[in-house]
Amino acid sequence: MPKQSVIPAGTAKPIAPFVPGSLADGVLYVSGTLPFDKDNNVVHVGDAAAQARHVLETIKGVVEEAGGTMDDVTFNMIMITDWANYAAINAVYAEYFPGEKPARYCIQCGLVKPDALVEIASIAHVG
Repeated sequence: MPKQSVIPAGTAKPIAPFVPGSLADGVLYVSGTLPFDKDNNVVHVGDAAAQARHVLETIKGVVEEAGGTMDDVTFNMIMITDWANYAAINAVYAEYFPGEKPARYCIQCGLVKPDALVEIASIAHVG
């Protein structure tokens, strides 16, 4: 099965060996996305809602680069560092998925940089 890397213009060099997205048979797998700027620094430190918005905008860019829209997202894997941020993250999440909701899960865990409060990985069907 052939696969194609999906790397939107302006994407920062990843901090590990991965690409932002991988497309195979019309299915787009979006890597775990953190609230990083172009230099891989955490943005909006202490603001879970702003970090969630940044992450979802980044995911949206990968999905659109692959030819899809956020309506094509069918599954999200959400990682948060503190349940106290759950409501703020969900409020922003609902803006990006106002209609039919994707399946998802959410866990609390440590993330790769201490100031990051949320990470989301997605699957979309764009083909």
